[in-house]
Amino acid sequence: MKSRSYQSFETSCREDFSEYVAHLQLHMTLQARNLVPTITQAADSREQLLQQTQAQFEKLVSRQVS
Repeated sequence: MKSRSYQSFETSCREDFSEYVAHLQLHMTLQARNLVPTITQAADSREQLLQQTQAQFEKLVSRQVS
């Protein structure tokens, strides 16, 4: 028999994982629709900065804990 605190922890983990999957699915949908630009070889420093910012933002969002 599982303790009440373990069940609460298990439920919390399941919810966190579900939220992560939802964010991942959204990103994949946007990527598929080309609404999020793909990272290619940067032509100039502005494009390189944009790509670095996008990558940092995606990393931050993927690790965000609600």
